[in-house]
Amino acid sequence: MKNKKTTIILVILTVLVVAGAAVLYNAFSDKVAQDLNTPIAGTQTANTAPDFTVYDADGNAHKLSAYKGKPVVVNFWASWCSPCKLELPAFQDKWEEYGDQVEFLMVNLVDNASETLTSAQDFLATTDYTFPVYFDTEQSAAYTYSIYSIPTTIFVDADGNLVNTAKGMLSHTTLDQYIQQLL
Repeated sequence: MKNKKTTIILVILTVLVVAGAAVLYNAFSDKVAQDLNTPIAGTQTANTAPDFTVYDADGNAHKLSAYKGKPVVVNFWASWCSPCKLELPAFQDKWEEYGDQVEFLMVNLVDNASETLTSAQDFLATTDYTFPVYFDTEQSAAYTYSIYSIPTTIFVDADGNLVNTAKGMLSHTTLDQYIQQLL
């Protein structure tokens, strides 16, 4: 009888925790969507986006500044990061929708500890993603933007100005709203 009561209590507690998490997620998601016109703390509107260099799968260097003239969405992610992997389908959809109007730089954070070039490429080989992926093998981008948590996404306008920074996983809707600010 005691085991049955303990099991029931654990089930109730689990349901409450999951429900609480869902409520908090919805509350914070709505807040982010409502505040899209206000730069996130630590960013300023109309500031030149600091430059960095990342590398494609063939080892060719790509600088953020090379994309001036077109809005850019830069997403920092890693294959071990669950929230990163959960938001990648939204980036694939938006790349398919806006790829001719907006550059997408999907920057994998290669630190050679928790993420290696091989682990990132092995992960990508198991997916159908076609967006452009770049590798931050020298941590140039991560250091430039002080990336301490992922996923993090930065939004740069066609003039090369940092418009917004979003920390945490983005939904399809929120990502679309950020992109609309760039167009």
